[in-house]
Amino acid sequence: MQIRDAEFLMSNTRVDQCPAPTLPEYAFIGRSNVGKSSLINMLVERKSLAKTSSLPGKTQLINHFLINKEWYLVDLPGYGYAKTSKTNREAWGRMINYYLRKRENLSCVFVLIDSRHPAQAVDLEFMEMLGTEGIPFVMVFTKADKQSHSRTSQQVSAYMKKMSENWEEVPQHFVTSAEEKTGRNEVLSFIENVNRQLAETQQNA
Repeated sequence: MQIRDAEFLMSNTRVDQCPAPTLPEYAFIGRSNVGKSSLINMLVERKSLAKTSSLPGKTQLINHFLINKEWYLVDLPGYGYAKTSKTNREAWGRMINYYLRKRENLSCVFVLIDSRHPAQAVDLEFMEMLGTEGIPFVMVFTKADKQSHSRTSQQVSAYMKKMSENWEEVPQHFVTSAEEKTGRNEVLSFIENVNRQLAETQQNA
C-alpha cells in the first residue's frame, strides 16, 4: 500500500462524536511509552502526524486520521502507567472500552507490545478482553531495533508460547521498528487486504 495522503481529522472523548462510520477503521493501542506514535508516523511516512513524547500518557483522546481518503487510523490513549491521576486513568479506561465495544466500523485493533520485555499481565488481560468481546485484533511487537535480531526472535517466540497457553489459535503478529521501518510493508499489506475483503463483502451483500 502506498500512503498518498494522511490528515488529522479530530480528537474527542465520545464515540458519537467520531467521524461517520462509513470507512474501515484501525485502532492502535498499547501500554504507555510502547512507541505507538513513532510507529504510526513510520507507517504513514509523516514525521509528526502523531505527537511523540518522552513522557508516558501523552495521548489522552481518541485521535482520528484519514488515510488515502479510504480508511481511518485511530490513535488511542495508552493503558498502564502514566503520570496522571487515578481519576483520569479510570476515565480513559471507560472511554477506550466504550469505543472498542461500540464503534461499528472498527475493523481491527493493533495491540502494541514492547519486544524487549516478557509478557505483561496488563497486555494479556487487555487482549483477553478483546477476545471475549469478539473484537478483531493483531499483535505488533515494537522497538525491534533496540536489541539484536536473535534476541527479538527469542522474546517474540516466548511471548507467543505464553499466548498459546490460553488461546486455541494465537493472534497474528508483526515485528516492527519505527527507526528501521521494519514491518511497515507487512502491516500496511494486512490493512489493504482487510479493506479489500470488506469491499468484496459489501458488493456481495
